[in-house]
Amino acid sequence: MQDRIIRTMKNMLLFFILVQVISGRRIQLFRGLPATSTVEENAPAGVSVHTFNITVSPVSSEGVTIHPTIINSSPLTRAFDITPIGGLAYRVVTTGNPVLNYETMPKSFDLQIFVEDASGRTDLNTLTVQVQDKNEPPVFQGNMAIQTVTIYILEGSRTPPGFIYQVEAADPENAQLKYSLAPASVPFAVFETGAIFSEREFDYEKDPHSYFLNITVTDPEGLHSTKTVNINIINTNDERPYFTTKQRIYKIPEEQSPGTVVANITAKDPDDEDFPSRLFYSIQSSKKYFSINPLTGVVQVARRIDREALPLNPNISVIVRVEDRPRGGQASEMEIMIIIEDLNDNLPECNPSTFREERNENTTVGTLLDLRNFCKDIDVDPPNNLFNFTGLSGFGSNKFALDPMSGRLVMTESIDLENPANLGAEVFSLTVRVQDIAWPNYSNIIYIYIRIKPVNEFFPVFSSLSYEFNVSEITKAGSSIGKVNVKDKDWPPSVITYSIVAGGGTRDYTNIFWINPAEGDVKILARLDYETTQRYLFTVQASDQEKTATVSVTVNVLEVNDEEPVCSPNFYSFQIPVSLAVGTNINGFRIVCQDRDSDPRSFRYFINEGNVNNHFTFSPSAGSNTSQLILASRFDYDSGFDTNWIYRLRVYITDDNLLSARDKTTDLIKTGTVTLSIRVIPNPTTVITTTPGFTLVTKRENLYSESAWYVPFVITLGSLLLLGLLGYLVLLLAKCVHAHCLPACKADSAPLIDIPEKKKPKKEVLLKMTKLNTVFDGEARDPVTGKMYEFNTRSGARRWKETKEPLQLAPSVQVISSATENGGERKDKAETPSKKEATEKRKEPAAERKTPAKPSEGQTNTPGQKLKK
Repeated sequence: MQDRIIRTMKNMLLFFILVQVISGRRIQLFRGLPATSTVEENAPAGVSVHTFNITVSPVSSEGVTIHPTIINSSPLTRAFDITPIGGLAYRVVTTGNPVLNYETMPKSFDLQIFVEDASGRTDLNTLTVQVQDKNEPPVFQGNMAIQTVTIYILEGSRTPPGFIYQVEAADPENAQLKYSLAPASVPFAVFETGAIFSEREFDYEKDPHSYFLNITVTDPEGLHSTKTVNINIINTNDERPYFTTKQRIYKIPEEQSPGTVVANITAKDPDDEDFPSRLFYSIQSSKKYFSINPLTGVVQVARRIDREALPLNPNISVIVRVEDRPRGGQASEMEIMIIIEDLNDNLPECNPSTFREERNENTTVGTLLDLRNFCKDIDVDPPNNLFNFTGLSGFGSNKFALDPMSGRLVMTESIDLENPANLGAEVFSLTVRVQDIAWPNYSNIIYIYIRIKPVNEFFPVFSSLSYEFNVSEITKAGSSIGKVNVKDKDWPPSVITYSIVAGGGTRDYTNIFWINPAEGDVKILARLDYETTQRYLFTVQASDQEKTATVSVTVNVLEVNDEEPVCSPNFYSFQIPVSLAVGTNINGFRIVCQDRDSDPRSFRYFINEGNVNNHFTFSPSAGSNTSQLILASRFDYDSGFDTNWIYRLRVYITDDNLLSARDKTTDLIKTGTVTLSIRVIPNPTTVITTTPGFTLVTKRENLYSESAWYVPFVITLGSLLLLGLLGYLVLLLAKCVHAHCLPACKADSAPLIDIPEKKKPKKEVLLKMTKLNTVFDGEARDPVTGKMYEFNTRSGARRWKETKEPLQLAPSVQVISSATENGGERKDKAETPSKKEATEKRKEPAAERKTPAKPSEGQTNTPGQKLKK
């Protein structure tokens, strides 16, 4: 940064000077410039190159404003500077940075020097400096130029006489150089090229271990430079080390801990006679069991040595190797023998150590086991591997005997498990000690378990010759109804398994009973029904896996009142007039009840819900399976006592009529229900003689079977045919209405009764209608004729108010259609109600009407009238 600032200031000064020079104010101020001067190369800082003076104006008393300054040089350099001598005298000197070098730098420099006095006068002159060449001493190059070179050579034949090192040097003036070596007594020489050679082989043990060579290089004018080369002789291994230990056989017991010292091997190296030998020891064989300290030669146990381990040779050969360096040096080998001695360090062992034997009860006495066939001691040498058998003990040991030498175990008596004296003697637990004969008498324990296997000698016997259980018919499925039990004299008790082998089924259930195979507990799988089956017989078998026994089981089903009364019909809906007399059997209604497990006299009837103001009752109310619905009291709507017009009665039928009051609190009572819907019809505007009627609702249930696949097909085909026929009839009706509708609508006054009229033969349609007794509770005006008519709000029946005769009839029998044979001619016929009553003698009046083809004098349209075909 500082150099940049100085360079900038010089550039500004140079620019200022040029401006002044151009402006014409330059005057000769230098005395001694311009000039040419010389200086030798390599001149140090401060060497005077040239001296000059400054001449100022006589009228100026302030002297120089800008002292002489080198404002530029050609070529550029900082090797020169101007220093004042005193007064107005100045000197150009070398700066030493950079050092002038004739061989590498320019030979001449032109320095431009500028000065300005106090009056503003300036001067600019040039000093030419020529660099003179100077003879310089030679210079070493490479490593020798910066340090003392050390060279290492091997003794002996590994370093034969010849080239060792190349000295490199140069003269600044590129003159021819000469090399010399001192002292002259050393076995080395240096050639004119600077190559150093050895003159013979070196022996480390006889010759000096190092040499210092002074190498001098001289130029033609006698200038020289000297450097030292240090040559060191390296000792090599040319002698093999030898063992100094004489012992070759060593003995140690087995099972020595790792680190136990076995032998101390020593050796020497002839190359190190005057110094302690630095040798390296190693084991070439048996590294598995022994190790050696590589510096001291101490042989140690490396791991556990077991004499009984196979394949271990008790005499272990160990090859010890000694070297004078870790790798690649001189070496010698020696074999030592290490003998492993046997110890009694193993217990006698038996395989298996636990014996499990089985014998059937009542087995004859004899040998059970020969223990010596299963035991051994792995120690190698006797008596360490000898043992015997002692200490027979344990539960039941008095029934057995043991031979201590052979280890033979003998049963001394027969065992019967059913004998009370042998209860709990199914398993005998014995122990036998196997022990070494030699010290320290190691021993081991043998465990012997002898199981006396029971023999199945007896059949299972049921505790009863047969079993009989009484079960209520309302017992829930899964309930236990009894238990069978057997005994077996075998010891220990055999596991008994129970099963049902015969019987116990119905038409609907193959097995209605189940027995717990382990406990003998009998359970029912389905609910019993006394009314279906009163008694079940089945056979139970008990098995101990080998022998079986059977027993007969009888189950008596006890009757319980578990059936509800079933009444017909169980739902009924009808209408009654408000003026119905008290005591009347309403619409002749009666219910018939039955109960599969109750007497017909046990029924009792009462209305539980919906009997507001108690208008209804049943007669008889108890003691019969048939009862009638009776109106018990009159309806009173006028005073507001009654407000309901529809009664929904819920009738309860119980089967407790024959029970006493006490039995009713304990016995099971079943209840059936019947639902009745009764609509009370108010009196009509005009009193009409009516006959009570009722509506019979018949409920049919169709159960469809998947096997009757053809039924849906037939029904679908018939429906399509019927739909086509109805479409055709609708088309005919539309044509008829279109042809006759307008004339018919113009007939305003017509009698209410159709008058037959003979016309051309037509198709005869006979409608047999049944007149229903209807209460007309409303009236309205016909929009076509303007006449008043009455109607029933529920059924929709209508009649003219003047005639009091109903206009809508309900078909009850059939439609009879006949055709004449006169080529399509049709004839309409109608029979009057009186004629119909006379011919068919029916109880109910009937009315006939003729379908009009067009409006006539004896026919008029009535409100709500429809023709049903």
